[in-house]
Amino acid sequence: MKIGLVLGDQLSSQLASLRVLAKQTDLILLAEVRDEASYVRHHQQKIAFIFSAMRHFACQLQQSGWRVQYHHYDSQSNCQSLLEVVQQAMQQSGASELVLTQCGEYRLQQAMDNQWSAQLGIPVQVYADDRFVCDSTEFGRWAEGKKQLRMEYFYREMRRKTGLLMEGEQPVGSKWNFDAANRQRYDGQPPLPAPLTFQRDEIDREVLTLVKQEFADHPGNLDDFRWGTTRAQARQALEHFLQQRLPYFGDYQDAMSSGADFMFHSLLSPYLNVGLLTALEVCEAAEQAWRSGAAPLNAVEGFIRQIIGWREYVRGIYWRHMPDYAEQNRLGNVRDLPRYYWDGQTGMKCMSEAFRNTFEHAYAHHIQRLMVTGNFALLAGVKPKQICDWYLAVYADAFDWVELPNTLGMVMHADGGYLGSKPYAASGNYIHKMSDYCSGCRYNVKTASDHDSCPFNSLYWHFIMRHKELFQGNHRMSMIYRNLEKQKDDRKQALWDRAEWLLAHLDEL
Repeated sequence: MKIGLVLGDQLSSQLASLRVLAKQTDLILLAEVRDEASYVRHHQQKIAFIFSAMRHFACQLQQSGWRVQYHHYDSQSNCQSLLEVVQQAMQQSGASELVLTQCGEYRLQQAMDNQWSAQLGIPVQVYADDRFVCDSTEFGRWAEGKKQLRMEYFYREMRRKTGLLMEGEQPVGSKWNFDAANRQRYDGQPPLPAPLTFQRDEIDREVLTLVKQEFADHPGNLDDFRWGTTRAQARQALEHFLQQRLPYFGDYQDAMSSGADFMFHSLLSPYLNVGLLTALEVCEAAEQAWRSGAAPLNAVEGFIRQIIGWREYVRGIYWRHMPDYAEQNRLGNVRDLPRYYWDGQTGMKCMSEAFRNTFEHAYAHHIQRLMVTGNFALLAGVKPKQICDWYLAVYADAFDWVELPNTLGMVMHADGGYLGSKPYAASGNYIHKMSDYCSGCRYNVKTASDHDSCPFNSLYWHFIMRHKELFQGNHRMSMIYRNLEKQKDDRKQALWDRAEWLLAHLDEL
């Protein structure tokens, strides 16, 4: 008899390990354990989402004829790690082999590959996770010999491989990328769709009670828990996006607006990342929306690019370069994460809005993450590990394979430009252009060296000045450095002094 361990991000009937197990004789094991729930302080909604989705998936497996053993979370249990749960199940069942699908975290996968077999005394068989479009071997072939990896070229390969939005060998619309058409500011029209909500069943209610009791000291709250927790609800979320959000997603995917927590974004990434939806099914559904005339090409292409382009690309980087990648800090950042990343209390309105959305929903869309909370951490010189751990903790869709390259490489430029050719550093002007956040903020987005100047402005020029030697030769930043050189010395000193004061008082902003 074999035991098949299914993890919280593997809730799919298409899982590779399920295909080699036998319903009649083998045992499926799922486990909620303290070590995985608490190695960072995961958002309460993230824990509730994963636990409830796991319990529902276990029921689905049982209804399909599988023998399932489920370890419910118990803070007093003798089994507080996955390995301990597996050891107990093995002793009780007399299993002769453990079967796994590759997990989404290097830390855990290394233990499974190098330690578990000896500790368990039985073979551990790990199968590749073929739910993704591009496996590690294929990505390695594409990346071989390249000093920098550009997602755009990888994305084109994935389009050719899948046939998505292709006409023979050419992209539909004669362009691979319509990103330039996807940068409109949102001024209230068209109206935002009402958020999708789901009816809660007994499993949901039990999990919400458990998380409220056991994880009250974790960030966020459960007051407005909206996530679906079953495959059927994930499919409902996909249909909601296709009908009500996708038609406008392209135009406004970079826009931000006060109180508009979701804009026209899909909110599908948690379902994709735990296995309730697959990349190809959502991309094919979006393509069909374009072909039927229900959504424009710029929206559909932008959405598909995020999934078979960016999502697959960062996974390839993760498995190609771990564990060294996680230790990168090429900008030499030394500052601690400011306290408002945990309590949300700051006078910077853009940051406050992003934090409110984060703590209320375990969600913020990619521009809030990249150009607000991420941009600030970059400009302030926050230690990459601290901001990476924060993103991993507070978002429902955050798993190490997808979070780490996004944060360390794209947000923090800590890999020295391997992932991105220039840092995503920006002043407050970008936020002012793409949102209404600057209205009513106590800081002035129009100035950079005054006592009430927008911190993004002052810190932006400090970032540019302190990293001049590193970036002035970057052709994509040459105009910035020409502008800097045109400024008078007293102006540059005023900018520097204002930023130095801000860095010395980061927790007070």
